Amino acid sequence: MTASSQPARRRYRVAIGNGFLIVLLLSSGLAVLPATASTDSHVGPEGVTIFQVPDLASSSTTRSGGTVDGITCRPEAKEVVKYHVHVHVAIYVKGKMFRLPAGIGITKPQLVEHYASGIFDDVGLYDCLYWLHTHVADGIIHVEAPAKGNFTLGQFFDIWNQPLSATQVGPDRGAVVVFENGKRLVGNPRDTPLLAHATIQIDIGDPEVPFKPFAFKVTGGCGEGTNSCSASNP
Repeated sequence: MTASSQPARRRYRVAIGNGFLIVLLLSSGLAVLPATASTDSHVGPEGVTIFQVPDLASSSTTRSGGTVDGITCRPEAKEVVKYHVHVHVAIYVKGKMFRLPAGIGITKPQLVEHYASGIFDDVGLYDCLYWLHTHVADGIIHVEAPAKGNFTLGQFFDIWNQPLSATQVGPDRGAVVVFENGKRLVGNPRDTPLLAHATIQIDIGDPEVPFKPFAFKVTGGCGEGTNSCSASNP
């Protein structure tokens, strides 16, 4: 559509009080609710608002570890991240809000970290992580690659193993409209670029939902400018 090398993760492996970690995370975060925010939302482990709406589809359909569209899946010990940006994606099906689930792009068995603010899915000792993935059901796609590249929404959906076209998004069918940073895009939805700190909105079917701005800042170990990605990275 138009419109120095180091391990990526340095996770804690010791028991640390969850209360301390959550206070540290929330004190450094910023989440701004869109106009449609309600009491059915809260700030999650990444400092971004999580809405209590259905997942568009399960993250369990994620590819099993083979290379997808030139994107590899690396175990924790072999990850090198030199390019790390975030994109927020909101989805509306026939006017109803849905969300991306946590754990897209992370193979089984995932490391599931539990916090008072929600669940954080991560790569563990025996699985692998694709460069495009989600940790929390807050709409944030993480792009964590060994070099800067032109990554697309189509690649992300291929890793998720879900359809994306002008007439279908995941399991839902209908005319598809994509906005990025407030601009209505034309062309193939698969070509939508995953730009640094972009806000993408996908509408499927009628009624079409006007673009809703969403301000966000990812905090914690997955925050802006980090080469690691743990909700509790000290």
